[in-house]
Amino acid sequence: MITDIVIGLQHGDEGKGKVTHHLLKSGEYTHCIRFNGGQNAGHTIYHNGDRIVTHAIPAGVFFNVKSIIGSGCVLNIDKLYDEIDMLTSAGVDVYSNLKIAANAHIITEEHLNEDAKDNSIGTTKSGNGPAYRDKYARRGVRAGDIGDLRPFLVDMVEELYYGDEKTAILMEGAQGFWLDPDWGDYPYVTSSHCGVAAALQNGISPRSLRNVWGIAKIYETYVGKRTFQPEGEVFENIQRIGKEFGATTGRVRQCNWLNMKQLLQAFVMNGVNKLIFNKMDVLQEVGEWGVIHPDQIFNSEEQMREYLESVFSPHAEIFFSFSPEFV
Repeated sequence: MITDIVIGLQHGDEGKGKVTHHLLKSGEYTHCIRFNGGQNAGHTIYHNGDRIVTHAIPAGVFFNVKSIIGSGCVLNIDKLYDEIDMLTSAGVDVYSNLKIAANAHIITEEHLNEDAKDNSIGTTKSGNGPAYRDKYARRGVRAGDIGDLRPFLVDMVEELYYGDEKTAILMEGAQGFWLDPDWGDYPYVTSSHCGVAAALQNGISPRSLRNVWGIAKIYETYVGKRTFQPEGEVFENIQRIGKEFGATTGRVRQCNWLNMKQLLQAFVMNGVNKLIFNKMDVLQEVGEWGVIHPDQIFNSEEQMREYLESVFSPHAEIFFSFSPEFV
């Protein structure tokens, strides 16, 4: 078994979907596994020139790779079928490739109704929090309990360890490390774990781990209740030029400079050896570059790149990417 993991190093919306999509083009992987979260996340993918937003279904379906909604996920069945219909209409063969871990948990109508009443954190009202709470309270409903899902169900151990061929897995993460309930900006966090450990918890052997692809924007964004964006026209310009609106809810994303203290912590704790900075073209158009902790404004893109390379290149391979596809 060989395993690569794609994780966000900020507050989500880093461009994980397009990186996952790009890596799958290699044809190397036998499986793509979504390892956390639910339909509260949206991955914007450009496939054959079309813009497609996925929510629960892993990106492997675009390349006829077996795509598993993992045991660390929660799932809204109605929204799943809506997403299947959307992708099928776009010419994607979902039914031949989509699988669901039998021990993934189900978001019920009760979870949705409860989440709709919460206004304290700024969730997407997708029912994730109540579903994860019931999972750990040992009163949840699992995918294996739902008869209609039987054609999709797999046992993760049998699927990954008892096949006849070598297994090469790409783990597709949702949200970002600074939304993790243990390590993030608590209580303004999500309800599932977002780091490498969460990916392995889906039945992956730590011995199989090869690459950890850590994804960050060249600036920071955040969606939620707390104040995140400083005053200043430059941040409004980043928001406008970067089209910073949530893929799932359409909510405006607050913007700030790259937080180096948080980025370094996420980088070290997750053992990142492949580091991608997305949306370089946005700050190229804005014409300003900066980081916080330590506070520093750079006079040029070249200075910004040199600074980041001096910090990270001794420990990881660094890539600078542009919108909308991975370049």
